[in-house]
Amino acid sequence: MIQADLNIILPEILLAIYAMVALVGAVYTGKDRLASLMTWVTAVLFVLVASWIGVSGSGENVAFNGMFHDDAFSRFAKVTILLSAAAVLAIGQEYMSRRGMLRFEYPVLVTLSAVGMMMMVSAGDLMALYMGLELQSLSLYVIASMRRDSVRSSEAGLKYFVLGALSSGLLLYGSSLIYGFSGTTLFSGIIEAVGHGHVSLGMLFGLTFVTAGLAFKVSAVPFHMWTPDVYEGSPTPVTAFFATAPKVAAMALFARVLHDAFGGVVSQWQQILVALSVLSMFLGAVAAIGQTNIKRMMAYSSIAHMGYALMGLAAGTAFGVQSMLIYMAIYVTMNIGTFAFILSMEKDGQPVTDIQSLNMYSKREPAKALAMLILLFSLAGVPPLVGFFGKFYVLRAAYDAGLVWLAVLGVVASVIGAFYYLRIVYYMYFGEEGEVLDKGRSPILWGALMASAAIMLVGVVNLFGIESIAQAAAATLVN
Repeated sequence: MIQADLNIILPEILLAIYAMVALVGAVYTGKDRLASLMTWVTAVLFVLVASWIGVSGSGENVAFNGMFHDDAFSRFAKVTILLSAAAVLAIGQEYMSRRGMLRFEYPVLVTLSAVGMMMMVSAGDLMALYMGLELQSLSLYVIASMRRDSVRSSEAGLKYFVLGALSSGLLLYGSSLIYGFSGTTLFSGIIEAVGHGHVSLGMLFGLTFVTAGLAFKVSAVPFHMWTPDVYEGSPTPVTAFFATAPKVAAMALFARVLHDAFGGVVSQWQQILVALSVLSMFLGAVAAIGQTNIKRMMAYSSIAHMGYALMGLAAGTAFGVQSMLIYMAIYVTMNIGTFAFILSMEKDGQPVTDIQSLNMYSKREPAKALAMLILLFSLAGVPPLVGFFGKFYVLRAAYDAGLVWLAVLGVVASVIGAFYYLRIVYYMYFGEEGEVLDKGRSPILWGALMASAAIMLVGVVNLFGIESIAQAAAATLVN
């Protein structure tokens, strides 16, 4: 029995052992001298493990008496998490190294964070959920303040830690209420206790607190307050990581909890998600308009995009989960390319984040400006780019579920949000001549930017087949 359970969680065990061996090995072999090599090894390992999970995984496997689920849904999320983490490590390695921030702890903490995320998306129990969530969160708190000589970075890590502790408290309190009223921490037991009828008031309070805790992790309004400051203060590669893999893990965990534990009472949590979705879409769209720092702008952009993903989840259907998975896969791809561009923004070797520094950028770097234009249009949801199809799926899911007004509000928020993306395009192509940014020197950043932009164009044909994969993943979660 134990042997079978260990086989199911083998990818997580492998990454955890690698992190611990790398940590001990770095301590005894000169610490930061091997940081660059460790970063590349970690990125390659992520790709290999993602390939292993994607190719060898099949069926639905349950370990540790239902506490851990290995199914198509978790495998889709894990592959997305690992590939995005690998891409972020690759594009951020040179940036961190040149500024003396690349320490051996960085790839180790990212690995431990990835293990936590993989645990999150496979959780079948409230305790397993919390273990995965805290392993991810504690690692993220540290890398947010990696830039030890920066007040902003230290502030970002502290704010994230304090507010993260608050959200964990909400989650634990909600979990204790759910346990108290259901008599179990297993999702399978909770859904039996809830049934398809009347839900006790205590259980509803528990569900509300758990939802609030998870909403913090996806930076949904009104639990978004940490996002702009943490995005701005953290080193840019760390910000890129925050904007990709953890968001996928948190959204997948959200779906797992709601459907596996409370799938019989969709009407009870649907209204909460609808409110979170609307608030996130509109606050993200409106607040980003006045931003001059591109990292803060991406923070509010992230809040708005989580609102769209929550719209798909709010539908409460298998197609809603499918649309959310597709949206998150597309969102992560767009963000990797966008942050590759942001990482290349430098003046005299120093990072620049002011949007106006991109004035007439297209004259100096026409290829990169065009690639960024494609990504910004895709983020705005302009057809026929892939980003449009991501929004189309979640809007259709809301419409099919009878939430027509929510879909209409989503379109309105998308139109408002297009302004701040198009403003960057305006600066790049029609702005006044100003300070000249350095020409990009990194082939890795150039390659990531171009690849991401190409995917936004070429992926229109069949979304690289993720539609059918997401459909199978959603079907295993929503029976």
